[in-house]
Amino acid sequence: MEQPHENHLPKRKSIRLNSYDYAQNGLYYLTICTHNKQCLFGKISDGSVHLNSYGEIVEHEWLRTAGIRKSMTPLDYVVMPNHFHGIIAIDHEQALSTKQIGRQHPATMEKRSLSSFVAGFKSSVTAKIKQRNGHDVTVWQRNYYEHVIRDEKELQILREYISLNPLKWELDTLYPDNMM
Repeated sequence: MEQPHENHLPKRKSIRLNSYDYAQNGLYYLTICTHNKQCLFGKISDGSVHLNSYGEIVEHEWLRTAGIRKSMTPLDYVVMPNHFHGIIAIDHEQALSTKQIGRQHPATMEKRSLSSFVAGFKSSVTAKIKQRNGHDVTVWQRNYYEHVIRDEKELQILREYISLNPLKWELDTLYPDNMM
């Protein structure tokens, strides 16, 4: 059977803003879903999240972010059974102030982008789960959703959404019974 030619493969539509620099300072909202939206991270009962060991790994890796990437500060987040929501702040000047003066010039400092952060986060979670599991496991879907937070009003709306997400789990489009 003939293999599909590269030009015949479906093209993935980018969900990123054209010409936006996702390495610039700012606040970003993320949603990252599990592969096939499987409930891998725990369960929700009575409006509360009950993480299993995989969910605890996701939470731990999110909280480790500031210690690993000095220009990134994890803010509000919630680990749901089959997805993750978080707000992350990128501040390259903060990263410079934590380094010894004279060691690295701002113009030569590598800027960490949102996509490089997400790739590293997903990779570290997957590696820790694989280590715990003893074999390969596909944890995440290929892409993720991001939103540039433009003002204080958006930030407050997203913070409220994150904090209330477990209470509204059964209404969520990612709730297993709603994904038909």
